[in-house]
Amino acid sequence: MANEASPRPCCELRVTRRVTLPDPFKCARYRKTPELGPQILFFSGGSALTALSRTLKGYTHNSIHLITPFDSGGSSAKLRQAFAMPSIGDIRSRLMALADESLTGHPEILQLFNHRLPNDLPPGDLYRQLAALAEGNHPLLAAISNPMRSLIRNQLGYFRAAMPAGFDLCGASVGNLILAGGYLNNHHRLDPIIFLFSKLVNVQGTVRALVSGDYHLGAELRDGRCILGQHRLTGKEEPVLNAPIERLFLNQGLAGYAPTQVPLRNKNRTLIAGADLICYPPGSFYSSLLANLLPSGVGAAIAANGNPKVYIPNLGNDPEQLGMGVTQAITILLHHLTRDAPPDCRPEQVLNFVLLDRHATGYRDLPTAEWLAQRGIVLIDTPLVTPASSPYYDADLLVAALLALT
Repeated sequence: MANEASPRPCCELRVTRRVTLPDPFKCARYRKTPELGPQILFFSGGSALTALSRTLKGYTHNSIHLITPFDSGGSSAKLRQAFAMPSIGDIRSRLMALADESLTGHPEILQLFNHRLPNDLPPGDLYRQLAALAEGNHPLLAAISNPMRSLIRNQLGYFRAAMPAGFDLCGASVGNLILAGGYLNNHHRLDPIIFLFSKLVNVQGTVRALVSGDYHLGAELRDGRCILGQHRLTGKEEPVLNAPIERLFLNQGLAGYAPTQVPLRNKNRTLIAGADLICYPPGSFYSSLLANLLPSGVGAAIAANGNPKVYIPNLGNDPEQLGMGVTQAITILLHHLTRDAPPDCRPEQVLNFVLLDRHATGYRDLPTAEWLAQRGIVLIDTPLVTPASSPYYDADLLVAALLALT
């Protein structure tokens, strides 16, 4: 009997091609069948991508959003202090931005998740509103049919039962309370409740927490100080930093200096491996973008993906980028991307393009063509800002440029 022929090994090739920015034909094709759209992966955390996400879901339902759960300010801080849990506010916000807003969606659930309890009521009245929601007597719950109504009530009931005495409900996001109840109800795991939340509002993309543990951001400043807590870096709740950040790290809690290493989760490694385009988007440079690169293995996973990677610099003033121009930002980004990659990792394996609009104001110290060429990086200069969007990127133009690179 003849031996069966052994299968031939696969041949992996890297193919280059010309692209047009924007590409109206590609945009039209994706607009027609967004369920077949590309897997564009964003390393992001805050609200800078809200408008882009709402636009993007019109072209692809396969975008991937890795969210940093390290926020330590605002209403997220109350939940984190009460339950020693990851931050969920940015996760909820991105889920809402990607929710199905068509006639086939669930606007009544979207309205509930976006609802906040009043800021001007006494604690007793706020607790009664929470009780009405958990018991299904609130008008916002009455508009939701079963089984979704029962699922939501179950999570709110779990939160209500676990809520410590004196918990401040002023201005609380109902969506955050539902997520927190689901986290507690699922043995302190975020993934199951994010999955349920995604199904309830038909999220048109994938949203995943970068890590599932209770970690905080820490930063060593150039003047020798050590800052603990994301809310102390952004310049929103505390004074703007007056010294540049030298090193960013993950820390165990806010009580004291306790750096820790966290491995990249296998689920997220798989998402990175399958991305058609990896995007390092605008937003808070350290607490939103670079914070996503802190788990060990992120850089190696990015380098192993042979598809394009693009960086979009911030427009205007980012309080975290004190005195930093675009050239320095690229240098710092490359450092974070390659620090745990294989020793022979080249810059072009983790960053291929810098996407910007030279006619826009807000950029400082743009890199020279020679500097970029030495690192195998191409600068793409294309219209991304309109008079109506300035001083921010126009979501439609930015989405069109990203789609052209897929």
